[in-house]
Amino acid sequence: MSDSRLGEAAHFAFARHETFAPRFGWLHKAYMQVKRDQGAFLADDAPVLFGVGKNMVNAMRYWSRAFKLTREHSPAQRTQAKFSYPTWEARWLLDEDGADPYLEENGSLWLLHWWLVSSRPGAKSHAPAWYTAFHLAPFSRFSTADMTQVVTRHVNFSYDKSPEEASIVRDIDCITKMYARSAPEKAGSPGSYEDLLACPFRDLDLLTFVGTRGKPEWQFTSGHRTSLPARVLAYACLDYAAKFSRQANSISVARLANEPGSPGRAFRVQENEIVMALQKIAADHPQLNLTEAVGQRSLAFTADPFELAWEVLDEQYDFVTRRPGFPTREEWAAKFPELAMAEQKELATKATDATEAADTTEMLFAEETA
Repeated sequence: MSDSRLGEAAHFAFARHETFAPRFGWLHKAYMQVKRDQGAFLADDAPVLFGVGKNMVNAMRYWSRAFKLTREHSPAQRTQAKFSYPTWEARWLLDEDGADPYLEENGSLWLLHWWLVSSRPGAKSHAPAWYTAFHLAPFSRFSTADMTQVVTRHVNFSYDKSPEEASIVRDIDCITKMYARSAPEKAGSPGSYEDLLACPFRDLDLLTFVGTRGKPEWQFTSGHRTSLPARVLAYACLDYAAKFSRQANSISVARLANEPGSPGRAFRVQENEIVMALQKIAADHPQLNLTEAVGQRSLAFTADPFELAWEVLDEQYDFVTRRPGFPTREEWAAKFPELAMAEQKELATKATDATEAADTTEMLFAEETA
């Protein structure tokens, strides 16, 4: 089954970015700090540690979690403070000897975009407005009001409470600011011009401004993604397949291209581009094969697709996991056992129970934004 309901795919979290789209250097800086001190975001001198203003610290914390680079967990019982623990994926990508710590390759941005808008049990999205925009919205061209209405409808259907409409509007504004190369800026909007200059995700060219200053509208772009590496696209396809099966199996290309939650929707690519990428990767990976039956093409895999996904992705970055001293997932989990605790808590949480999630998130950010 696909993620047809927002509550099954995403946590209840709105406007946690403090109006700031993610900027160059933020994710690496956040990872290096929380690897050293899991309470870094909560420290009194956090703005000094991170070298940004107080609201930007909150934004860095949110984006680190939203990109699945950290998980949050209370370090002790009967405490409300949530510490941030770096995931193995963050270690793989952002450490000094990682795949791309300074995000110099567009493939890394595509990968982070996938992590932001993908969802699987135990690792749901923390960006419901982003998930809705890419996977559930029924149009390719939209105004802020159009997308706000769609997100609101899915929120009302999926959760047991609703955010303020202004919070959803802030999320939609952040989406356009994050991905569109040109857009009219609201006078006095915090960080607007800086975000336009400093947000790396605009290089993905997923959105374009098509309206006028008096009637701003945006459109999702389509066509061949020249900056999307075949291995990153294949990784996303296998990662998506692993959501449904962790054993040898197959999944149709139509599902990979069209289902809510799929790489096709996340990257805005068509079946043919997915087929070309998978053909290219399957040629060097005998455990992968593109089959066709009754006119339907499918990706077949003879082993756990999650493990195969990481083999393909690791190859894209010259086999990071084979470098001396690189920790296995098990070694990293032993170093940060709170990661597994946070995952188990998420798995045990009712999909549509927004109240506890919202109250927790409000508590997390209350002190910083007071």
